[in-house]
Amino acid sequence: MATAHKAFIAGVGMIPFAKPGASAPYPEMAGQAGRLALQDAGIAYGAIEQAYVGYVYGDSTSGQKAVYGLGMTGIPVFNVNNNCSTGSTALFLARQAIASGAAECVVALGFEQMSPGALGTVFNDRPSPFEDFDREAAELVGMPELPLALRYFGGAGQSHMHKYGTPLESFAKVRAKASRHAARNPLALLRKELSVQDVMNAPMLWPGVLTRLMACPPTCGAAAAVLVSEGFARRHGLRTDVFIAAQAMTTDRPDAFDSHDMMNLVGYGMTAAAAHKVYEQAGIGPEDLDVVELHDCFAQNELISYEALGLCPPGGAAAFIDAGDNTYGGRVVTNPSGGLLSKGHPLGATGLAQCYELTHQLRGTAEDRQVPGARTALQHNLGLGGACVVTLYQSA
Repeated sequence: MATAHKAFIAGVGMIPFAKPGASAPYPEMAGQAGRLALQDAGIAYGAIEQAYVGYVYGDSTSGQKAVYGLGMTGIPVFNVNNNCSTGSTALFLARQAIASGAAECVVALGFEQMSPGALGTVFNDRPSPFEDFDREAAELVGMPELPLALRYFGGAGQSHMHKYGTPLESFAKVRAKASRHAARNPLALLRKELSVQDVMNAPMLWPGVLTRLMACPPTCGAAAAVLVSEGFARRHGLRTDVFIAAQAMTTDRPDAFDSHDMMNLVGYGMTAAAAHKVYEQAGIGPEDLDVVELHDCFAQNELISYEALGLCPPGGAAAFIDAGDNTYGGRVVTNPSGGLLSKGHPLGATGLAQCYELTHQLRGTAEDRQVPGARTALQHNLGLGGACVVTLYQSA
């Protein structure tokens, strides 16, 4: 998309994520995150021209219920549902509104009030959007007794192990790294530092493929971002220190099925295509990134995403991890927030929580988890079955 107007991140807000059953109801969570973003931006809700509200598990127009606590100003409210990439999809649409000139001040808000346990199907009286994916996964890995997400992403990790000889310890190292980062983040749910051995010794969910600590927990939460045009920011004295330099959304292509590879089935190809578009738009390469928040719903997906995003060559993820190039002091700091593995994954909020983290990193206000000199940041949010949104932020 040709960008006529830059979209600046004027304000961000996020509440601590909580285990299912331990959170406030979704309107309260969403309202709190929205107020924090407005406060951070230094504007009132009356200045907002459009709202893009993301959630997965909720009835239609829950977005209106979520923002009416902020104000009933009659503005358009768009309800967004795109599986695990919902929050970034709301951000994508909000940025398009600014870029096109359709609006000058909008909010992207994401929330989720989740139930305990593995994700499941809600509507069982109609075809599932995953039926083609389930059929392919059944042929490639079997394991029908496993929950859907675990079977898919564990199978993708197993595919990487078979292709490149990746040891299970590499995924454990990803999880241990996430815990070290989360120990610095007061908003992370799981802040206990774990050793590689702790992760390896956790109960096996799939023998030889995945332990319990390699999977992110379901959580409830909310996050928000206020996006403005440069003209609006100047007129109202708002900050213009962080902007979206490039953004791309992709969906599945035939190779998701035709390649007969679990990595592509869970979105490796979508990720690579979106990343390529973003680098091309911004005129940079992955070597120019300082910090990345990527979709680590499982440690397996973080490792695979290193390669899909071009942070290392195909088959090079284990060496990338062993060299410490995914953490402080290495080439690019990945998931300084602790990622989904430590914060949990409230589906609608996840992408906007990533936006919150990267905005603070580029402002230099990330406190104990600050990446020194961060000026270019990449966000990767993946929704199985499917969409992938990759967003590139830069400091002005």
